[in-house]
Amino acid sequence: MTENMSRRTFVKTAAAGVAAGFATGQARGANEKIRLGFIGVGNRGGQLIEFTQKHADAEIVALCDVYEPFLNKWADKLGGGLQKYRDFRALLEQDSIDAVVVASPDHWHALHTIMACDAGKDVYVEKPLSITIHEGRKIAEAAKKTRRIVQVGIQRRSGQMYADLAQQVRDGLIGKVTVARCYRITNMWPNGIGKARDTEPPADLDWDMWLGPRPKRAFRETIAPYKFRWWQAYSSQVANWGVHFLDVIRWMLGETGPSAVAALGGKFAVDDDRDIPDTMEVTYELPSGALAIFGQYEASGADAMKRGYVELRGTKGTIYMDDRGYEILPERGGQFQDNAPRMEPAEIKSADGDLTVQHLRNFLDCIKSREQPTADAETGHRSTTFSLLANIALATRSIIEWDRDAERITNNAKANALLHYEYRKPWKLA
Repeated sequence: MTENMSRRTFVKTAAAGVAAGFATGQARGANEKIRLGFIGVGNRGGQLIEFTQKHADAEIVALCDVYEPFLNKWADKLGGGLQKYRDFRALLEQDSIDAVVVASPDHWHALHTIMACDAGKDVYVEKPLSITIHEGRKIAEAAKKTRRIVQVGIQRRSGQMYADLAQQVRDGLIGKVTVARCYRITNMWPNGIGKARDTEPPADLDWDMWLGPRPKRAFRETIAPYKFRWWQAYSSQVANWGVHFLDVIRWMLGETGPSAVAALGGKFAVDDDRDIPDTMEVTYELPSGALAIFGQYEASGADAMKRGYVELRGTKGTIYMDDRGYEILPERGGQFQDNAPRMEPAEIKSADGDLTVQHLRNFLDCIKSREQPTADAETGHRSTTFSLLANIALATRSIIEWDRDAERITNNAKANALLHYEYRKPWKLA
């Protein structure tokens, strides 16, 4: 196994992989095994390995991680003739791999996904799809150009309950929806992710590869391997958690993107190393005539809603929903209106099983059928854009106006400059 490849070697290999992918990118037999490689096998990657094992037609043949303890843990658990890699390019070089599961840190998603598509592999990539809006668009373009199946890990898209409810809401189930709310709530006061000093990285971590396209900096244990989600260079909580619920709102209301975004927040109470807020609230104005609100409350833990992940407030009723089901509370007329209930109450339990298992099932089925998955690259990009616009609005302390067709901010050049960043050499976004 060769782990150190020149860029020229990889490009040649990727080109050959594309050719092979086109040749084999046809419908497969229902019982045919799909050979999978995993890029990133830490927290979420490990969970996805366990979920993948529930599918008899999925065979995990290779693992890649820059942190040896993660790599060795899962290699030992899976056993067999599994291949291990520290460099993802070596994994993508293998013709025996049909598809990859990308569960690396968020700032790596774009490169891993696009280079996998270019190498002729189908891709399941965890949310958020990207860390910049420009990256997300490039992923969608790569999936289309290479004709690869790309499934984004916003797994509620594979839930039948959510799909049925989305259609009913768009058909007027609760009248005109004017407000939608969702939250990320956990009380991390007082110590949050903790504090640490810059040190030499562990010998079993390839820190330079972990950083990848991001600027070079010293290792700190409150960044890697998991706490990067509280550092704006690598992730954010509105992208980590918010994208799930904002995707549901976007789906329920049939929206492509917001027309305007405002965000306020800061590090108000938690004393830790993070450089993202512990308290934040974002308001999106939607073209259909509604507000969507996301709150990140990490310094208090009380519930913000009656129940559930998402609240939709309509003129006839209000819905509270989560993966277990949903409840509809009838609206009554207010000032100057008839006070009678405007619809019947309802409480529906979901018959869906684990949504991540179903989402992986949909991915595997689409590899065989070559049909588009329930959360394809375009869908994942549009939902991730909601989260990333929140970060831009907060960084510029401005109300930003968004042209969802051109994917440009129309009223703030400083904000528009944050649609992407310059990668650290030698990494380039194809």
